[in-house]
Amino acid sequence: MEQLLEKYAGVILNTCLKVEKDQPLFISCTTERLDFVRILTKLAYEIGVKDIYYDLQDPILRHEALLNLNLDELKNLHIFNRHAWSEYAKKGAAFVMLVSENPGLMADVNAKLSSDIAMYGLETRKEFDDLRDKSMVPWCIAAVPTESWAKLLFKDSKNPVEDLWNKIFDICQIKEDNVEELWNEKIEKLSTRAEKLNNCHFKTLKYKNSKGTDFQIDLPENHLWGSGKESLQIKKDVLVNFPTEEIFTSPDCETANGIVYSSKPLSYHDVIIDNFSITFKDGRAVDCKAEKGEETLKELINSCKNSDRLGEVALVPYDSPISNSNIIFYETLFDENAACHLALGAAFPDCLKGGPEMSKEELEANKLNDCANHVDFMIGTDDLEIIGTTIDGEEIKIFENGNFTQYFN
Repeated sequence: MEQLLEKYAGVILNTCLKVEKDQPLFISCTTERLDFVRILTKLAYEIGVKDIYYDLQDPILRHEALLNLNLDELKNLHIFNRHAWSEYAKKGAAFVMLVSENPGLMADVNAKLSSDIAMYGLETRKEFDDLRDKSMVPWCIAAVPTESWAKLLFKDSKNPVEDLWNKIFDICQIKEDNVEELWNEKIEKLSTRAEKLNNCHFKTLKYKNSKGTDFQIDLPENHLWGSGKESLQIKKDVLVNFPTEEIFTSPDCETANGIVYSSKPLSYHDVIIDNFSITFKDGRAVDCKAEKGEETLKELINSCKNSDRLGEVALVPYDSPISNSNIIFYETLFDENAACHLALGAAFPDCLKGGPEMSKEELEANKLNDCANHVDFMIGTDDLEIIGTTIDGEEIKIFENGNFTQYFN
Protein backbone atom coordinates (compact mmCIF):
# COMPACT_ATOMS: atom_id res chain seq x y z
CA MET A 1 0.00 0.00 0.00
CA GLU A 2 2.81 2.43 0.88
CA GLN A 3 4.37 2.10 -2.57
CA LEU A 4 1.02 2.73 -4.26
CA LEU A 5 0.42 5.82 -2.09
CA GLU A 6 3.84 7.19 -3.07
CA LYS A 7 3.15 6.45 -6.74
CA TYR A 8 -0.25 8.19 -6.54
CA ALA A 9 1.37 11.22 -4.91
CA GLY A 10 4.09 11.23 -7.55
CA VAL A 11 1.58 11.19 -10.41
CA ILE A 12 -0.27 14.15 -8.87
CA LEU A 13 2.90 16.23 -8.47
CA ASN A 14 4.79 15.21 -11.61
CA THR A 15 2.22 14.14 -14.23
CA CYS A 16 -0.78 16.27 -13.31
CA LEU A 17 0.85 19.44 -11.96
CA LYS A 18 4.44 19.19 -13.26
CA VAL A 19 5.73 20.85 -10.10
CA GLU A 20 9.14 22.46 -10.55
CA LYS A 21 12.11 23.11 -8.29
CA ASP A 22 11.61 26.20 -6.08
CA GLN A 23 7.92 26.45 -7.04
CA PRO A 24 5.68 27.05 -4.00
CA LEU A 25 3.13 24.34 -3.25
CA PHE A 26 -0.32 24.69 -1.68
CA ILE A 27 -1.96 21.55 -0.27
CA SER A 28 -5.62 21.54 0.79
CA CYS A 29 -6.80 18.48 2.70
CA THR A 30 -8.74 17.23 5.72
CA THR A 31 -6.83 16.44 8.91
CA GLU A 32 -7.88 12.79 8.62
CA ARG A 33 -5.50 12.31 5.71
CA LEU A 34 -2.37 13.90 7.13
CA ASP A 35 -0.61 10.62 6.41
CA PHE A 36 -0.97 11.22 2.68
CA VAL A 37 -0.04 14.91 3.03
CA ARG A 38 3.25 13.76 4.61
CA ILE A 39 3.94 11.57 1.57
CA LEU A 40 3.22 14.49 -0.78
CA THR A 41 5.49 16.72 1.29
CA LYS A 42 8.40 14.28 1.19
CA LEU A 43 8.17 13.98 -2.60
CA ALA A 44 7.80 17.75 -3.01
CA TYR A 45 11.00 18.39 -1.08
CA GLU A 46 12.77 15.83 -3.28
CA ILE A 47 11.64 17.82 -6.34
CA GLY A 48 13.13 20.98 -4.82
CA VAL A 49 10.06 22.72 -3.41
CA LYS A 50 10.97 24.93 -0.44
CA ASP A 51 7.68 26.69 0.36
CA ILE A 52 4.61 24.58 1.24
CA TYR A 53 1.36 25.89 2.70
CA TYR A 54 -1.07 23.46 4.33
CA ASP A 55 -4.76 24.36 4.25
CA LEU A 56 -6.02 21.72 6.67
CA GLN A 57 -9.66 21.38 7.66
CA ASP A 58 -11.35 19.17 10.23
CA PRO A 59 -14.98 18.46 9.21
CA ILE A 60 -15.97 17.63 12.79
CA LEU A 61 -14.68 20.98 14.07
CA ARG A 62 -16.43 22.72 11.18
CA HIS A 63 -19.66 20.94 12.08
CA GLU A 64 -19.45 22.02 15.73
CA ALA A 65 -18.76 25.61 14.71
CA LEU A 66 -21.76 25.69 12.37
CA LEU A 67 -24.01 24.33 15.11
CA ASN A 68 -22.91 26.83 17.76
CA LEU A 69 -21.96 30.14 16.11
CA ASN A 70 -23.74 32.73 13.98
CA LEU A 71 -22.44 33.98 10.63
CA ASP A 72 -20.45 36.95 12.00
CA GLU A 73 -18.84 34.74 14.63
CA LEU A 74 -17.98 32.10 12.04
CA LYS A 75 -16.24 34.67 9.85
CA ASN A 76 -13.76 35.32 12.64
CA LEU A 77 -12.59 31.71 12.69
CA HIS A 78 -9.39 30.86 10.87
CA ILE A 79 -10.94 27.78 9.23
CA PHE A 80 -13.30 29.98 7.19
CA ASN A 81 -10.76 32.64 6.20
CA ARG A 82 -9.18 31.53 2.93
CA HIS A 83 -6.88 34.48 2.13
CA ALA A 84 -3.86 32.19 1.80
CA TRP A 85 -5.32 30.82 -1.45
CA SER A 86 -4.96 34.22 -3.10
CA GLU A 87 -1.56 34.91 -1.54
CA TYR A 88 -0.09 31.67 -2.88
CA ALA A 89 -1.75 32.08 -6.28
CA LYS A 90 0.07 35.41 -6.68
CA LYS A 91 3.32 33.62 -5.74
CA GLY A 92 2.87 31.17 -8.62
CA ALA A 93 2.18 28.14 -6.43
CA ALA A 94 0.88 24.81 -7.65
CA PHE A 95 -2.35 23.82 -5.91
CA VAL A 96 -3.21 20.28 -4.80
CA MET A 97 -6.85 20.01 -3.67
CA LEU A 98 -7.36 16.67 -1.96
CA VAL A 99 -11.10 16.10 -1.71
CA SER A 100 -12.94 13.61 0.49
CA GLU A 101 -16.43 13.25 1.84
CA ASN A 102 -18.21 12.90 5.16
CA PRO A 103 -21.66 12.18 3.70
CA GLY A 104 -24.54 13.42 5.80
CA LEU A 105 -22.33 15.06 8.45
CA MET A 106 -23.94 18.47 7.94
CA ALA A 107 -27.55 17.24 7.71
CA ASP A 108 -28.47 18.93 11.01
CA VAL A 109 -26.87 22.28 10.10
CA ASN A 110 -29.03 25.21 8.96
CA ALA A 111 -28.87 25.10 5.16
CA LYS A 112 -28.72 28.88 4.72
CA LEU A 113 -25.94 29.30 7.28
CA SER A 114 -23.89 26.57 5.62
CA SER A 115 -24.41 28.24 2.23
CA ASP A 116 -23.57 31.72 3.54
CA ILE A 117 -20.28 30.65 5.14
CA ALA A 118 -19.30 28.72 2.00
CA MET A 119 -19.84 31.88 -0.05
CA TYR A 120 -17.75 33.87 2.44
CA GLY A 121 -14.90 31.41 2.00
CA LEU A 122 -15.06 31.91 -1.77
CA GLU A 123 -15.03 35.70 -1.38
CA THR A 124 -11.77 35.61 0.57
CA ARG A 125 -10.00 33.62 -2.18
CA LYS A 126 -11.27 35.67 -5.10
CA GLU A 127 -7.81 36.49 -6.51
CA PHE A 128 -7.05 32.77 -6.68
CA ASP A 129 -10.27 32.17 -8.62
CA ASP A 130 -9.56 35.08 -10.99
CA LEU A 131 -6.02 33.86 -11.74
CA ARG A 132 -7.27 30.31 -12.19
CA ASP A 133 -9.96 31.51 -14.62
CA LYS A 134 -7.24 33.27 -16.62
CA SER A 135 -5.29 29.97 -16.86
CA MET A 136 -2.42 31.32 -14.77
CA VAL A 137 -2.57 28.87 -11.84
CA PRO A 138 -1.60 25.18 -11.98
CA TRP A 139 -4.13 23.18 -9.95
CA CYS A 140 -5.33 19.63 -9.60
CA ILE A 141 -8.19 17.99 -7.71
CA ALA A 142 -7.60 14.43 -6.51
CA ALA A 143 -9.34 12.26 -3.91
CA VAL A 144 -8.33 10.73 -0.60
CA PRO A 145 -10.59 8.43 1.47
CA THR A 146 -12.08 9.21 4.87
CA GLU A 147 -13.38 6.47 7.13
CA SER A 148 -17.00 7.63 7.02
CA TRP A 149 -16.90 7.94 3.23
CA ALA A 150 -15.32 4.51 2.82
CA LYS A 151 -17.85 2.88 5.15
CA LEU A 152 -20.71 4.31 3.11
CA LEU A 153 -19.31 2.75 -0.07
CA PHE A 154 -18.10 -0.55 1.39
CA LYS A 155 -20.58 -1.27 4.17
CA ASP A 156 -19.64 -4.94 4.68
CA SER A 157 -15.89 -4.55 4.40
CA LYS A 158 -13.48 -5.26 7.24
CA ASN A 159 -11.16 -2.57 5.87
CA PRO A 160 -13.26 -0.07 3.89
CA VAL A 161 -10.56 2.64 3.74
CA GLU A 162 -8.12 0.25 2.10
CA ASP A 163 -10.85 -0.89 -0.29
CA LEU A 164 -11.57 2.70 -1.30
CA TRP A 165 -7.87 3.42 -1.77
CA ASN A 166 -7.62 0.39 -4.05
CA LYS A 167 -10.68 1.51 -6.03
CA ILE A 168 -9.09 4.95 -6.51
CA PHE A 169 -5.82 3.31 -7.58
CA ASP A 170 -7.69 1.13 -10.11
CA ILE A 171 -9.62 4.05 -11.60
CA CYS A 172 -6.48 6.19 -11.80
CA GLN A 173 -4.44 3.24 -13.22
CA ILE A 174 -1.84 3.65 -10.47
CA LYS A 175 -1.12 -0.09 -10.40
CA GLU A 176 0.03 -0.02 -14.04
CA ASP A 177 3.73 0.25 -14.84
CA ASN A 178 3.18 2.89 -17.53
CA VAL A 179 0.64 5.09 -15.72
CA GLU A 180 1.99 8.36 -17.17
CA GLU A 181 1.86 6.98 -20.73
CA LEU A 182 -1.69 5.71 -20.20
CA TRP A 183 -2.90 9.09 -18.98
CA ASN A 184 -1.21 10.91 -21.82
CA GLU A 185 -3.04 8.59 -24.24
CA LYS A 186 -6.36 9.22 -22.51
CA ILE A 187 -5.92 12.99 -22.59
CA GLU A 188 -5.01 12.82 -26.28
CA LYS A 189 -8.20 10.86 -26.99
CA LEU A 190 -10.31 13.34 -25.03
CA SER A 191 -8.64 16.26 -26.83
CA THR A 192 -9.39 14.68 -30.22
CA ARG A 193 -13.05 14.25 -29.23
CA ALA A 194 -13.21 17.87 -28.09
CA GLU A 195 -11.81 19.00 -31.43
CA LYS A 196 -14.49 17.05 -33.32
CA LEU A 197 -17.14 18.80 -31.26
CA ASN A 198 -15.50 22.17 -31.94
CA ASN A 199 -15.57 21.48 -35.67
CA CYS A 200 -19.36 20.98 -35.55
CA HIS A 201 -20.02 24.58 -34.39
CA PHE A 202 -23.13 23.69 -32.45
CA LYS A 203 -25.75 26.31 -31.67
CA THR A 204 -28.18 24.27 -29.54
CA LEU A 205 -28.08 21.07 -27.50
CA LYS A 206 -31.26 19.08 -26.78
CA TYR A 207 -31.39 16.41 -24.04
CA LYS A 208 -33.99 13.65 -23.49
CA ASN A 209 -34.21 10.46 -21.44
CA SER A 210 -36.79 8.18 -19.80
CA LYS A 211 -36.35 9.76 -16.33
CA GLY A 212 -38.15 12.79 -17.73
CA THR A 213 -35.28 15.04 -18.74
CA ASP A 214 -36.47 17.25 -21.58
CA PHE A 215 -34.12 20.18 -21.87
CA GLN A 216 -32.31 22.42 -24.31
CA ILE A 217 -29.65 25.09 -24.12
CA ASP A 218 -27.70 27.25 -26.58
CA LEU A 219 -23.94 27.62 -26.83
CA PRO A 220 -22.09 30.91 -27.48
CA GLU A 221 -21.02 31.44 -31.07
CA ASN A 222 -17.30 31.19 -30.25
CA HIS A 223 -17.50 28.43 -27.65
CA LEU A 224 -14.73 25.85 -27.25
CA TRP A 225 -14.99 22.30 -25.95
CA GLY A 226 -12.22 21.28 -23.57
CA SER A 227 -11.01 18.28 -21.61
CA GLY A 228 -9.24 17.78 -18.28
CA LYS A 229 -6.00 19.11 -19.75
CA GLU A 230 -5.60 22.84 -19.22
CA SER A 231 -3.01 24.83 -21.16
CA LEU A 232 -1.69 27.54 -18.89
CA GLN A 233 -0.40 30.91 -20.02
CA ILE A 234 3.00 29.94 -18.56
CA LYS A 235 3.28 27.38 -21.40
CA LYS A 236 2.56 24.34 -19.26
CA ASP A 237 -0.22 21.76 -19.62
CA VAL A 238 -1.73 20.44 -16.39
CA LEU A 239 -4.40 17.86 -15.59
CA VAL A 240 -6.88 19.63 -13.34
CA ASN A 241 -9.08 16.63 -12.46
CA PHE A 242 -7.52 13.30 -11.58
CA PRO A 243 -9.22 11.18 -12.83
CA THR A 244 -11.18 12.66 -15.73
CA GLU A 245 -13.46 11.38 -18.51
CA GLU A 246 -15.34 14.54 -19.49
CA ILE A 247 -15.56 16.87 -22.45
CA PHE A 248 -17.10 20.19 -21.46
CA THR A 249 -17.92 23.74 -22.50
CA SER A 250 -19.75 26.76 -21.11
CA PRO A 251 -23.24 27.54 -22.44
CA ASP A 252 -25.13 30.72 -23.18
CA CYS A 253 -26.37 31.28 -19.64
CA GLU A 254 -29.62 32.95 -20.70
CA THR A 255 -31.03 30.10 -22.81
CA ALA A 256 -31.65 27.03 -20.62
CA ASN A 257 -35.24 25.80 -20.89
CA GLY A 258 -36.95 22.62 -19.71
CA ILE A 259 -36.46 20.13 -16.91
CA VAL A 260 -33.54 17.89 -15.92
CA TYR A 261 -33.61 14.94 -13.52
CA SER A 262 -30.64 13.85 -11.44
CA SER A 263 -29.10 10.46 -12.19
CA LYS A 264 -26.83 10.35 -9.12
CA PRO A 265 -26.93 11.87 -5.64
CA LEU A 266 -25.09 15.13 -5.04
CA SER A 267 -23.05 15.60 -1.87
CA TYR A 268 -22.95 19.36 -1.29
CA HIS A 269 -21.01 20.51 1.79
CA ASP A 270 -21.55 17.04 3.33
CA VAL A 271 -25.33 17.13 2.81
CA ILE A 272 -26.79 14.52 0.46
CA ILE A 273 -29.24 15.78 -2.19
CA ASP A 274 -30.93 12.88 -3.97
CA ASN A 275 -33.61 12.15 -6.57
CA PHE A 276 -34.03 15.75 -7.59
CA SER A 277 -35.16 17.76 -10.58
CA ILE A 278 -34.52 21.35 -11.65
CA THR A 279 -36.74 23.30 -14.04
CA PHE A 280 -35.23 26.12 -16.13
CA LYS A 281 -36.89 28.98 -17.96
CA ASP A 282 -34.96 31.53 -20.02
CA GLY A 283 -31.71 30.55 -18.38
CA ARG A 284 -32.75 30.56 -14.72
CA ALA A 285 -33.72 27.71 -12.39
CA VAL A 286 -37.31 28.52 -11.51
CA ASP A 287 -38.26 25.37 -9.58
CA CYS A 288 -36.66 22.36 -7.94
CA LYS A 289 -37.78 19.26 -6.10
CA ALA A 290 -35.83 16.61 -4.20
CA GLU A 291 -36.73 13.51 -2.23
CA LYS A 292 -33.76 14.23 0.04
CA GLY A 293 -31.98 17.53 0.76
CA GLU A 294 -34.51 19.81 -0.93
CA GLU A 295 -33.82 22.77 1.37
CA THR A 296 -30.10 22.49 0.68
CA LEU A 297 -30.79 22.33 -3.06
CA LYS A 298 -32.87 25.51 -2.82
CA GLU A 299 -30.07 27.24 -0.91
CA LEU A 300 -27.55 26.09 -3.53
CA ILE A 301 -29.65 27.54 -6.35
CA ASN A 302 -30.02 30.85 -4.49
CA SER A 303 -26.62 30.93 -2.78
CA CYS A 304 -25.32 34.00 -4.60
CA LYS A 305 -25.79 36.14 -7.71
CA ASN A 306 -26.38 33.98 -10.82
CA SER A 307 -26.12 30.68 -8.93
CA ASP A 308 -29.46 29.83 -10.56
CA ARG A 309 -27.86 29.89 -14.02
CA LEU A 310 -25.69 27.25 -15.71
CA GLY A 311 -21.97 27.63 -16.28
CA GLU A 312 -21.06 24.23 -17.73
CA VAL A 313 -22.37 21.42 -19.89
CA ALA A 314 -20.26 18.27 -19.81
CA LEU A 315 -20.41 15.06 -21.84
CA VAL A 316 -19.34 11.74 -20.30
CA PRO A 317 -20.19 8.33 -21.83
CA TYR A 318 -22.23 5.95 -19.71
CA ASP A 319 -19.81 3.21 -20.78
CA SER A 320 -16.74 4.57 -18.99
CA PRO A 321 -14.43 3.25 -16.23
CA ILE A 322 -16.03 5.01 -13.25
CA SER A 323 -19.56 4.33 -14.44
CA ASN A 324 -18.71 0.68 -15.05
CA SER A 325 -17.53 0.32 -11.46
CA ASN A 326 -21.24 0.48 -10.52
CA ILE A 327 -20.37 2.57 -7.47
CA ILE A 328 -22.04 5.83 -6.54
CA PHE A 329 -19.15 7.64 -4.88
CA TYR A 330 -21.06 10.58 -3.35
CA GLU A 331 -18.04 12.64 -4.43
CA THR A 332 -18.37 14.95 -7.42
CA LEU A 333 -14.84 14.31 -8.70
CA PHE A 334 -15.79 10.69 -9.42
CA ASP A 335 -19.53 10.91 -10.02
CA GLU A 336 -19.20 13.75 -12.54
CA ASN A 337 -16.78 11.57 -14.50
CA ALA A 338 -19.32 8.75 -14.62
CA ALA A 339 -22.21 10.68 -16.16
CA CYS A 340 -23.11 13.65 -18.31
CA HIS A 341 -23.58 16.64 -16.06
CA LEU A 342 -24.43 20.31 -15.82
CA ALA A 343 -23.08 22.87 -13.38
CA LEU A 344 -24.87 25.69 -11.65
CA GLY A 345 -22.74 28.80 -11.30
CA ALA A 346 -19.54 30.05 -12.86
CA ALA A 347 -18.62 29.51 -16.50
CA PHE A 348 -15.09 28.84 -17.77
CA PRO A 349 -13.46 31.73 -19.67
CA ASP A 350 -11.17 29.30 -21.49
CA CYS A 351 -14.29 27.73 -23.07
CA LEU A 352 -14.57 30.83 -25.26
CA LYS A 353 -12.13 31.90 -27.97
CA GLY A 354 -9.95 34.58 -26.38
CA GLY A 355 -11.90 34.22 -23.12
CA PRO A 356 -8.96 34.21 -20.67
CA GLU A 357 -7.88 37.64 -21.99
CA MET A 358 -11.40 39.13 -21.83
CA SER A 359 -12.67 41.46 -19.13
CA LYS A 360 -15.57 40.46 -16.90
CA GLU A 361 -17.83 42.71 -18.96
CA GLU A 362 -16.72 41.12 -22.24
CA LEU A 363 -17.37 37.63 -20.89
CA GLU A 364 -20.84 38.66 -19.76
CA ALA A 365 -21.51 40.15 -23.22
CA ASN A 366 -20.71 36.70 -24.63
CA LYS A 367 -23.31 35.22 -22.26
CA LEU A 368 -20.87 33.40 -19.97
CA ASN A 369 -22.21 33.16 -16.43
CA ASP A 370 -20.43 35.18 -13.75
CA CYS A 371 -20.89 33.59 -10.33
CA ALA A 372 -18.86 32.92 -7.17
CA ASN A 373 -20.03 29.30 -6.99
CA HIS A 374 -19.73 26.29 -9.31
CA VAL A 375 -21.52 23.02 -8.51
CA ASP A 376 -21.80 20.02 -10.85
CA PHE A 377 -24.79 17.69 -10.80
CA MET A 378 -25.23 14.51 -12.77
CA ILE A 379 -27.99 13.85 -15.34
CA GLY A 380 -26.49 11.13 -17.57
CA THR A 381 -28.32 7.80 -17.96
CA ASP A 382 -28.01 4.69 -20.09
CA ASP A 383 -30.71 5.99 -22.46
CA LEU A 384 -29.74 9.65 -22.67
CA GLU A 385 -30.06 11.19 -26.13
CA ILE A 386 -28.37 14.48 -27.02
CA ILE A 387 -28.94 16.13 -30.38
CA GLY A 388 -26.90 19.14 -31.43
CA THR A 389 -28.08 21.68 -33.97
CA THR A 390 -25.28 23.49 -35.79
CA ILE A 391 -25.21 27.19 -36.67
CA ASP A 392 -26.20 26.08 -40.20
CA GLY A 393 -29.29 24.28 -38.90
CA GLU A 394 -27.99 20.71 -39.31
CA GLU A 395 -29.04 18.24 -36.61
CA ILE A 396 -26.31 15.85 -35.44
CA LYS A 397 -26.86 13.11 -32.88
CA ILE A 398 -24.10 13.41 -30.28
CA PHE A 399 -25.32 10.85 -27.72
CA GLU A 400 -27.44 7.74 -28.19
CA ASN A 401 -28.21 5.19 -25.47
CA GLY A 402 -26.05 7.10 -23.05
CA ASN A 403 -22.87 7.10 -25.16
CA PHE A 404 -21.19 9.12 -27.89
CA THR A 405 -22.29 8.21 -31.39
CA GLN A 406 -19.72 6.60 -33.65
CA TYR A 407 -18.44 9.83 -35.19
CA PHE A 408 -17.24 11.17 -31.85
CA ASN A 409 -15.50 7.95 -30.73
